[in-house]
Amino acid sequence: MRDARGAIGGIILLLFGVMALLAPILAPQDPNAASSFSSEILTGPSAHYWLGTDENGRDVLSQLLLGSQASMLVGLAAAFVSTVIGTAVGIASAWFGGAMDRALSMLDDWFLVLPLIPVAVLAAALLGNRASSVPLGQTGVLIAVIGVFGWAGTSRIVRAEALSLKSRAYVERSRVLGASHLRVIRQQLIPNLLPLVLANSVIYVSLAILTESTLSFLGLGDPNRYSWGGMLESAQSAGALTSGAWTYFLPPGLCIALVVLAFSLVGHAIEHRIDPRLGEQK
Repeated sequence: MRDARGAIGGIILLLFGVMALLAPILAPQDPNAASSFSSEILTGPSAHYWLGTDENGRDVLSQLLLGSQASMLVGLAAAFVSTVIGTAVGIASAWFGGAMDRALSMLDDWFLVLPLIPVAVLAAALLGNRASSVPLGQTGVLIAVIGVFGWAGTSRIVRAEALSLKSRAYVERSRVLGASHLRVIRQQLIPNLLPLVLANSVIYVSLAILTESTLSFLGLGDPNRYSWGGMLESAQSAGALTSGAWTYFLPPGLCIALVVLAFSLVGHAIEHRIDPRLGEQK
């Protein structure tokens, strides 16, 4: 909070966090209920519909509030999956070295050159038919796809830092005293890597939310859950842009931009706190 950017990002995230947690309570209506449909189609803001209505006469504000849950859930969960995989691969590559390091580095390089969005679109489309067997359904598919294909950057950063820690005196002393590989990794490497991993994972949340929004906009999101990307896709299909229903497509777009900005600000603020060289450049 001492960093102005981190404070601004933290406040924005706090507001959206409250929105996501209290969305079912704050939403004026349940968009899935039969009573939510009306004859007022693509109307502007009014006393009854603060953000107007969609192509089915449902309240846009309610969809916006409920959409925050899916977007935040996918972003945070996908970042967690990516961080766990990237941290494990990076530590194993740096600690064991040799053939394992070469093999994992090659795997890392392969995932790094893969374009995330096109690959995620392909994977989500192929796995969509099996969504019913996955926890959280299509939302679980999106979490798995974004997380599994986005760990390479974390792995590269963790490997570089782990190589530096590996040569430290206290790590060498633990190895000489007979500590097992798992014990040294758990007690010496992971605690020292956590700040770096945290900063990187916070920044990756913004990329995960953007990817989820892109997939939902392309029709690959969970049809049973509202999301900001899904709202943009529905607004585009309903012709909201041409009809001037700006309160249908502008709010979800602004929410995506603000959340992505907030996570980026917080992530960079954490980086400045853990890396003195960045603090000097500020």
